[in-house]
Amino acid sequence: MISKDEALKLLRKYLKTENTVKHSLALEAIMRALAKRLAPGKEDEWAMAGLLHDLDYETVDQKTFKDHGLKTVEILKKEGVELTDSVLKAILAHNFDNLGDEYKPQSLMDWSIFIADSLTGLIVAATLVRPDRKLETIEVKSLKKKFKDKAFARGTRREEIKLCQEKLGLSLDDFLKLSLSAMREISDELGL
Repeated sequence: MISKDEALKLLRKYLKTENTVKHSLALEAIMRALAKRLAPGKEDEWAMAGLLHDLDYETVDQKTFKDHGLKTVEILKKEGVELTDSVLKAILAHNFDNLGDEYKPQSLMDWSIFIADSLTGLIVAATLVRPDRKLETIEVKSLKKKFKDKAFARGTRREEIKLCQEKLGLSLDDFLKLSLSAMREISDELGL
């Protein structure tokens, strides 16, 4: 499997927007934490899916995201990056709602990346409205309040996040806590 340093070089080659890179780092951290809890021993594999899931983000149609994920797989093949089929399937599954039901999440890793993807944005937005703009000071209670406020961070796909109980066996509180904790561990990289 590709190393994290090699994956970061690839991200910086294809992603010019720093916020997209930071989103990828945040999802990598959350996926690693989810794997530690749900699939011990698979942390590196799950983390790599999170890190590379948006590799094609700046090359696809921003209105339809029709080929988002498919182009990532193409880029990885073109670059000679070898990943397990389960990582490639998870990358495709994170955008199945735009790609079609043939890419619908099947595995725990697929569902994890699909459910966690937009949560990173909610956590960042909730942090940025705080006076200190620091992840370390935000509480799960405050994050949950922002989650319930549909006018806040409107792009957050709340219905997908709510699947954490059904698909991952995690209550919303546990999922928010795990995700926030994972992002706190890389707060310096995220600038938060």
